[in-house]
Amino acid sequence: MRKTRVGLIYGGLSSEHEVSIQSARNVYEALRPEKYEVTLIWIDRTGQWFVIDSALHLEGTSTEPVGAPLTFSPMLRGGRSVRIENGSDTVHIDVAFPVLHGQNGEDGRVQGFLQTVGIPYVGADVLGSAVCMDKEVTKRLLRDAGLPITPFLVLYGSDESALSFSEIESRFGTPFFVKPANSGSSVGITKVDNAEKFKLAIEHAFGYDKKILIEKGIAGREIECAVLGNEKPEASVVGEVISTDEFYTYDAKYIDADASWMEVPAEVPERVSDKIRELAKRACRVLGCEGMARVDFFLADDGEIMINEVNTIPGFTLRSMYPLMWEKTNLPNDQLVDRLIELALERHKRDSRISTSR
Repeated sequence: MRKTRVGLIYGGLSSEHEVSIQSARNVYEALRPEKYEVTLIWIDRTGQWFVIDSALHLEGTSTEPVGAPLTFSPMLRGGRSVRIENGSDTVHIDVAFPVLHGQNGEDGRVQGFLQTVGIPYVGADVLGSAVCMDKEVTKRLLRDAGLPITPFLVLYGSDESALSFSEIESRFGTPFFVKPANSGSSVGITKVDNAEKFKLAIEHAFGYDKKILIEKGIAGREIECAVLGNEKPEASVVGEVISTDEFYTYDAKYIDADASWMEVPAEVPERVSDKIRELAKRACRVLGCEGMARVDFFLADDGEIMINEVNTIPGFTLRSMYPLMWEKTNLPNDQLVDRLIELALERHKRDSRISTSR
């Protein structure tokens, strides 16, 4: 039986470039060589795409590409694979596995390209990716569907001085959080408790996006749930993130092993776990997410459950919650990537039946 040819796409023109490489390394190790033929596709920091001929690149031992930038040849409708020209070489892939966190990878842009050239791909489609990347749009859709969210305000660059610290303090109290609307891994986020820090937080967040969110600080616990599936999503056991840092920062997630840890399953009552799992599945259906997603919640000290955000390409690093929660739900990493690839191919087959002619 022919191996499935997987294009593992990582790196990217993103502030989360290094995290993407860490995630790709763990996905690569989970792709069993007896079942898959893997082509490593690296997007460098300028946005150029390259085929990498050695997995050592995933170890961070090399930062230079091997060969020429890629040329993609779209497949005919109903075809099995796409030809990629790498200089004088040609490789074929049956399915793409994007492990691209943040801008230009998790926001629908790469998904749109893959869809245009006819490549099945793992994870949310164009709309689901774009909606979940923009935290303001995510919150509005969830709120309008009657799902609980954290209170927020939105601020655009053109009205940077429209809200004062005192106005926000009177509405949300302190601390509150300032964050870019389109970012991930806690990049650009500041916890604010005074006017001076507020001014710096605004400037910092606008360095990553043209639109920022101001969110009420929630006293409570950070709970996460992994979702897997297309039309009928399934939810994992829930996990809790515990951080010794000021909040769950980028360093606490990926650099300082002592700054955070995960409790999976989380020690919460069964009725709370069941409610979070159901809300996670409902959120994915509302937002049009298919394939995979990690839904992050706050469990407030008074027992209220609120959805914080939804990640359509969650981390796959050794310190990432998505694969860990599925492992604790009796779906180890190699079986998880199998299922994600199956879901990608199933969705592509389903969507290929949609008529494009009259």
